Amino acid sequence: MQIENPEENINIKVETNYLSDQSDPDSKRYVFSYHITITNHLDQPVQLLSRRWLIIDGNEHSQEVEGEGVVGEQPLIAPEDSYSYTSGTVLATSVGSMQGHYEMRGDDGITFNAPITPFTLATPNALH
Repeated sequence: MQIENPEENINIKVETNYLSDQSDPDSKRYVFSYHITITNHLDQPVQLLSRRWLIIDGNEHSQEVEGEGVVGEQPLIAPEDSYSYTSGTVLATSVGSMQGHYEMRGDDGITFNAPITPFTLATPNALH
C-alpha cells in the first residue's frame, strides 16, 4: 500500500545562528550554523538518503549542494520520532537564504522528496 502525500508527513524545523567568532565581515565571510529537526509523522520508518540545497546570498549568487545523507549519516527515523543535526554554511553577504529537499525512503521502498521551505540567514540587526 502506497502512502498518500508522504512529504506532507515529514516536518522539518530549522533554527539558524550567526557565528561571529568564525566570521570576518572585512573579508566578506559570514558564517552561519543551522540546526535542523526532522520529525516523521508517517506510520512507518523513513530513511534520509540524500540532501539538495540551494543557497543564495544577498547578491543573488546561488550555490547548489547535493550529497548523500547529512553530517555523514543516513538516519532511519521511526514513526513519531525525530532526528536532529547541526551544520553550517559560509556566505559572502550578511543576509542570504537556503531551501531544498531531503530524499527519503519509506519502509515500503518508495522514495520521495521532503521539501525544506526557504529560510533566512542573517547577521543580528541585518533585517529590520
